[in-house]
Amino acid sequence: MRFAYYDRLSPARKRVYRKSDEIEPLPLPPGIVVGPAVAGVRASLASDASLDVRRHCQAIVDALVAGYHVPPIRMRVLAQRPSGNYGELHGLYEPIDGRTPARITVWMRTARKRQVVAFRSFVRTLSHEVCHHLDYELFALEETFHTEGFYKRESALANALLATLPTCIGQ
Repeated sequence: MRFAYYDRLSPARKRVYRKSDEIEPLPLPPGIVVGPAVAGVRASLASDASLDVRRHCQAIVDALVAGYHVPPIRMRVLAQRPSGNYGELHGLYEPIDGRTPARITVWMRTARKRQVVAFRSFVRTLSHEVCHHLDYELFALEETFHTEGFYKRESALANALLATLPTCIGQ
């Protein structure tokens, strides 16, 4: 299934879109240990500790980029999501720009109600932004599109991260 905006893309961009759509989800890289950091994100969100959320997110991202053998990403965790006529912005990926490493920004609080974001939604947002990085750096796509394949990769990554929780907390 192609999303409606596909019809408005140039032929070159359609080729990139189709390539993205065909990429299969990846498992977590072998040997990485992220369960404690994922649990740390959950605990830090619950206690509204933004610096700890950032530290745990950075640990997750560092493990993923090392495992997938892609360039590093810097993490930013900000307070309240920005919003506008487009809705709320959950996360933002900024690709590598010259010597500046890629950056992911995520927000801890919803725009409207200013509530701390639900843990699973937060992990999905983080996974989503990491997948943009993988599109550029692992799969060498010229652009990163929201395709059905992209969302499958995002879902698989988020579910794999969440699945690390039981082993790290003794469940």
